[in-house]
Amino acid sequence: MEYDNEMAVSFKAIGENEAFARTVVSAFILGLDPCVREMNDIKTAVSEAVTNSIIHGYDNKEGIVRMWCGICQATVYIEVTDEGKGIEDIALAMEPLYTGRPDMERSGLGFTIMQSFMDDVKVESAVGKGTRVFMVKEIGKPEQE
Repeated sequence: MEYDNEMAVSFKAIGENEAFARTVVSAFILGLDPCVREMNDIKTAVSEAVTNSIIHGYDNKEGIVRMWCGICQATVYIEVTDEGKGIEDIALAMEPLYTGRPDMERSGLGFTIMQSFMDDVKVESAVGKGTRVFMVKEIGKPEQE
């Protein structure tokens, strides 16, 4: 696919960079003139994906999170990747309320939130190699009731 615009950033897997990732993606999609709901949906989904990389992928240890975004017409494509420990069972990890870190009192809703706010979410992971979360959101699409 050919994109009208693309960007990529890499940042340390530290909590402060969750806000950085939300800000970067917000600035990148401004030209599409998203409504407040669309902007918040995308920022929240990115926040969840980046937080998963930091907390679950790297267990709050050193690492790099990569975020790529592409725009094609009115559709935003976002990929968040890490080279952390990976996910053993993706289907289980995507179950609502499942958390791999019960010691941290995590809610287990990260993937559920991503799926709720984005039009499509795909997760690829390999144990010991990392995880890739790919999300899609069409801007200006009528809300479904």
